[in-house]
Amino acid sequence: MNIVGVVFAKEVRDNLRDRRTVLSTLLFGALLGPLIFAVIFNLMIEQQVSQAEAQLVLPIAGAEHAPNLIAYLRRAGVEITEAPAAAEELVAAREIDFALRIGPDYGTNWRAGDPAVVELIADTTRRQAATNLQRVRALLARYSQTVGAQRLQLRGIDPLLAQAVATRQVDVSTPQSRGAVLVGTLPFFLLMTVFTGGLYLAIDATSGEKERQSLEPLLINPVPRWQIMLGKVLAAALFSSTSLAIGLVAFHFAMQTIPAAAMGFQINLGWAVIAQCFLIAWPLTLIASCGQCILAAFARGFREAQAYASILTFVPMAPSLWLSLSPVKEQFWMTAVPLLSQVVLLNSTVRGDSVPLLWLATSWLGSLTLGLALCWVASGLYNRPGLVVSNPQ
Repeated sequence: MNIVGVVFAKEVRDNLRDRRTVLSTLLFGALLGPLIFAVIFNLMIEQQVSQAEAQLVLPIAGAEHAPNLIAYLRRAGVEITEAPAAAEELVAAREIDFALRIGPDYGTNWRAGDPAVVELIADTTRRQAATNLQRVRALLARYSQTVGAQRLQLRGIDPLLAQAVATRQVDVSTPQSRGAVLVGTLPFFLLMTVFTGGLYLAIDATSGEKERQSLEPLLINPVPRWQIMLGKVLAAALFSSTSLAIGLVAFHFAMQTIPAAAMGFQINLGWAVIAQCFLIAWPLTLIASCGQCILAAFARGFREAQAYASILTFVPMAPSLWLSLSPVKEQFWMTAVPLLSQVVLLNSTVRGDSVPLLWLATSWLGSLTLGLALCWVASGLYNRPGLVVSNPQ
């Protein structure tokens, strides 16, 4: 195993010499995800809080047809303005967020006891106005319920008779589970970090050396080629593991900047959870490194290997995308599927649930089995005579 250690030390030393590449793949790649995550969620929370506390301005067309409704809205603190004639066009052009239109038949329907229709003009795809739009809908619904109850009382009918079923929502969610929804994209970022941390070393150690014609002198040494391959794979796995650790630490500090307590959340990313997440995701470093070395062995040059490896980075997206589109309850069989098992266990960990030791052991067994199988395939590729040929005829 001394040969493995020599190749391992050589690849690590060569990769560290290229400081720009190390910074871009090891540091920036690991820090970019937590930075984007913290900035986006801080902006979202700040926007929601500012909209919820700001003065609600409601443009209304035909306010003279519903004086009681206007008085109710003003008592609720709503600032009433005159809506422009072409409200639909202005809302569609995003010049105003929404508008309320009251037709001339409102009073007639009101006096007849029929439903008096008002039109709420809005673009439901605009997330920036979603909070204020929800406030307007809640005010209109409350006014409708109040007036309806008064009408029944005037007729000597108990308003509760119209409420056949009373629903009381019992929220059993915890601050930890609500915080887990907030950090639901954490597994995706961590898996991407694993697959990019050692990417450059994996393809440079094979395709790069092939182009520089330094791979052939290395392979003609009287040592088993699988040992040379293993040294390169372990070096790539080291950088992948380091990138994973940096990403987790960065997420820990990034979560400190989010005002989760003010929103009723509790983000479960303490140091114990960080260590557990690292333990769950670490076997993927072997899978990623072996897969990248295999693709680099097939490539005839460094650029071709980069193209193949960029396709490989889409692999960690699959389980997260599947679980987001088809949410299913975690089951034991999922822990035996590499990548899927890491997403399931990471979600449970950040949610504050206890991860059974059997599930963790099964995840490790499945992932390491696939990693060793990929190592066996890579060692076979290193025995190919065409491996050292950069541009075969």
